[in-house]
Amino acid sequence: MSSVPVKERVKVSQNWRLGRCREGILLKWRCSQMPWMQLEGNSLYISQADFILAYQFRPDGASVHRRPLAVFAGHGEDVCHFVLANSHIISAGGDGKIGIHQTRSTFAIKYLAHEQEVNCVDCKGGVVVSGSRDRTAKVWPWSSGRLGQCSHTIQTEDRVWSVAISPLLSSFVTGTACCNHFSPLRIWDLNSGQLMTHLGSDFPPGAGVLDVMYESPSTLLSCGYDTYVRYWDLRTSVRKCVMEWEEPHDSTLYCLQTDGNHLLATGSSYYGVVRLWDRRQRACLHAFPLTSTPLSSPVYCLRFTTSHLYAALSYNLHVLDFKNP
Repeated sequence: MSSVPVKERVKVSQNWRLGRCREGILLKWRCSQMPWMQLEGNSLYISQADFILAYQFRPDGASVHRRPLAVFAGHGEDVCHFVLANSHIISAGGDGKIGIHQTRSTFAIKYLAHEQEVNCVDCKGGVVVSGSRDRTAKVWPWSSGRLGQCSHTIQTEDRVWSVAISPLLSSFVTGTACCNHFSPLRIWDLNSGQLMTHLGSDFPPGAGVLDVMYESPSTLLSCGYDTYVRYWDLRTSVRKCVMEWEEPHDSTLYCLQTDGNHLLATGSSYYGVVRLWDRRQRACLHAFPLTSTPLSSPVYCLRFTTSHLYAALSYNLHVLDFKNP
């Protein structure tokens, strides 16, 4: 917010700290979905069934133009996950395929990547990593002559729910279901595909990791079925996390986001609850239930900017406006 006057910045900061915001609905859809989304500049990308739609934000950031800027298709079943990289969308589909779409044209390529649905995908530095229900993670080169040629296939023994590539481009982490293997978090060498280490110990069966993200080459955050957010620092210990925060209502945590500083946001499995945490404290700072009892929905994905938080639920895309509460 360097272009925003200091007085305005202080006001928005206080609104976040005190939980003062105005709730609204950006988009609605008729059928229940499991949407994923990404933000880039003044554009919003969101998946609905087997499409990815791009919308442009209005200047207030709390609404979008109703007509999509673009529609990206090509999957035979629902889009499970996607990321943005180098003016491209890399998508993972329930049809077992990975799709690569140019954001500024209709050009698209898709190739069969897994035997079952692809639950997650990440892309950095010309490398794509995917994870699937077929209990494998795969590494793919992203170059014109080698698209669709797998570099490494890693047997994870469990369904892969989440993946993230290290900022150093030397390794990647997988978050798995924790049913057949004792650790749901494992780090693999990106060049050889060999296991480097596993994180944590004494996970209960079923403590699958639904979302994981690197903050730096040596620190990462994870959340999932065991209702905890965990902060890992690889410089200190790989067996014990540095900090953990428990969802107070014992709900599965579907997704998380951080500003890289003290703010942490999580999305829960019931009633569309978004929680804000100050990482210097154990207790939750604020909670925002976005649905009522008859329409209880998980928060499948959330993103935030300096002044707005966006949460994707089964039937709606919600916005919390901290600039104009």
